[in-house]
Amino acid sequence: MGEMLSVKNINVFYGSIQALRDISFHVNEGEIVTLIGANGAGKTTTMHAISGLLKLRSGEIDYCGQTISKMEPHKIIRLGLAQVPEGRRVFSGLTVQQNLQMGAYTRRDGKEAIQNDFDMVFDLLPRLKERRNQPAGTLSGGEQQMLAMGRALMCKPKMLLLDEPSMGLSPLLVKEIFKIIRQVNRNGVTVLLVEQNAKMALAVSDRAYVLETGAISMEGRASDLAADDRVRKAYLGA
Repeated sequence: MGEMLSVKNINVFYGSIQALRDISFHVNEGEIVTLIGANGAGKTTTMHAISGLLKLRSGEIDYCGQTISKMEPHKIIRLGLAQVPEGRRVFSGLTVQQNLQMGAYTRRDGKEAIQNDFDMVFDLLPRLKERRNQPAGTLSGGEQQMLAMGRALMCKPKMLLLDEPSMGLSPLLVKEIFKIIRQVNRNGVTVLLVEQNAKMALAVSDRAYVLETGAISMEGRASDLAADDRVRKAYLGA
């Protein structure tokens, strides 16, 4: 498995405030990699930089051997790199089915292929099938998170960026969301995960990076970081 995503010494500013400081990391094809850290550490900023929503002051981001640092977001999506944003952001006035159709808007591979992916999403997320004609704004928080993930999967991504997928969900739904993340990965989609529930994130991930005040402070196998006293005290409540 080769490198799918390579982030090299990126620096991002909000006005005069530096949000990311020489961040470097990589994600190999087939992996689940997680970024953990406190609020304000730079996790979401990193995701937005990768997906083209924020411009870099310096550094480079490569995806599948192609530099995407200066590429527009819709072009990045067409390369198979899709983001599920923090806070879900479904189209509340549209039905579940229409939200999923929005995920496929960049595709050019024909109605049959898109229908096959509708079937795949409904098999993976049967609750969405039950509510396919229901307005997205009437769904529960957990169902909206599933819909946001399903919409991203309709882009037919090779890699999925998941930003705080468990935010605001009950412990039972958190377990369900992480079960879905595992299954998406088993189905061949590489995953970069940002998550404040560090215990769950490290449990499903192959490798992890710890972000502190815009810089990477630790990295390694997820199981090793989960056993590290510094990580346990700072992020696992030990």
